[in-house]
Amino acid sequence: MPIDAANPVPPTFPRHVGMDQVPAHVPKDLIRQSGLTFGPEFLANPHDFMAAMHEKQPPIYYDVSPMGNMWHLIKHEDALFGLRHPEIFSNEGATPFPRDPNDYFYFIPIEIDPPHHRKYRNIVDPVFSPKGVLKLEGLIRKRANDLIDSFIDKGACEFTEEFGRPLPVSVFLDIMGLPQDMRDTFVSWAMELLHSNDRERMGAAMMSITEYLKDAIAEKKANPDDGVVSLIAHAAPDGVPLSDKEIFGFVCFLFIGGLDTVFATLNNIWLYLARNPAKVQEIAERMDNDIDRIVEELLRRWSVTFSGRVLDQDYEMRGVQMKKGDRVTFILPACNFDPDVFPNPLEVDFDRPRKTILAFTVGVHSCMGGHLARLEVKIALQEWLKRIPEFKLKEGAHIEYRPGGVIGPEEVTLTWK
Repeated sequence: MPIDAANPVPPTFPRHVGMDQVPAHVPKDLIRQSGLTFGPEFLANPHDFMAAMHEKQPPIYYDVSPMGNMWHLIKHEDALFGLRHPEIFSNEGATPFPRDPNDYFYFIPIEIDPPHHRKYRNIVDPVFSPKGVLKLEGLIRKRANDLIDSFIDKGACEFTEEFGRPLPVSVFLDIMGLPQDMRDTFVSWAMELLHSNDRERMGAAMMSITEYLKDAIAEKKANPDDGVVSLIAHAAPDGVPLSDKEIFGFVCFLFIGGLDTVFATLNNIWLYLARNPAKVQEIAERMDNDIDRIVEELLRRWSVTFSGRVLDQDYEMRGVQMKKGDRVTFILPACNFDPDVFPNPLEVDFDRPRKTILAFTVGVHSCMGGHLARLEVKIALQEWLKRIPEFKLKEGAHIEYRPGGVIGPEEVTLTWK
């Protein structure tokens, strides 16, 4: 239901945790403890784990977890419906990040449903639209090549630290108008928030982010510039300036969302390419004509995030009765592995019939940074393969994944001649 983002109040629906807090309406045969995002089987190979969910789990089940109990939906068709119907699957309070109830704010625009959602998107759409992000192409190519210059002669790099992270994060900081010399600090806060699976540590990271961003917003109000933080701080949709709560919630959401997802995606893709030289060769041969198809298929195969909602009404799907206030998570990577939509889903096939992929969700809450992410992956592939056409994973390299809601390997050490 519509909420007043200028006067935010904590949601009243409960947060259930553990087997002793499973609501009475949940059928016992649908209760699972899947270990998604934190269990050893998941962390051993997250994407294979999520692809196998279609064989091991029903399309809708109730997951019990120390991070919170909720319905999990893994079918592509169900995700398309749910993500396109915010009047049923609401975003209010659906973001899992802890907030001080005495200084509460909404993450904007992700937690704002229609009809108010659009006024916030309109503020930044010119920056993040397909036309807007194309203005950044030269900057992204320069940053990509500057990074490659720094390690190409060594014949090796730790991809995450030397390319996968600094490329998208530095571009994001340029867009936001935030300082590059704070990059590693910002990333450390985001990692604690997104990957610790510890509410106390998440809360401490959220406090650090809050303190920094409040000061940054105050500085932009006093000294406007061309960055997105300044754009939001001075926005006045329909002639009405945003409140302090709206400005902070908007900047904070963009800040968190911009620091992890693209570099996790790049890490996954480059790990795959390092293990599959034949695919690298195919990409090189098809780069000129099929780059968009290549990027889309790699994003399908290596999508990294989930999408949470809260039921705004009782709703039945596939014979499963869910109740108002129940939390729901669409397991987007699993949806992108739905064999009914993507046959042989683990195979990377650049000639697949075009279908909607859910790497960046769909509907009114589709990811604002989706077009930028696609452009960054495209440019990264083009510039890297132009200069380092053959590479492999360092012999003996250990691949490890952290728990959390954004999936990517911690380190990817690469070598080449």
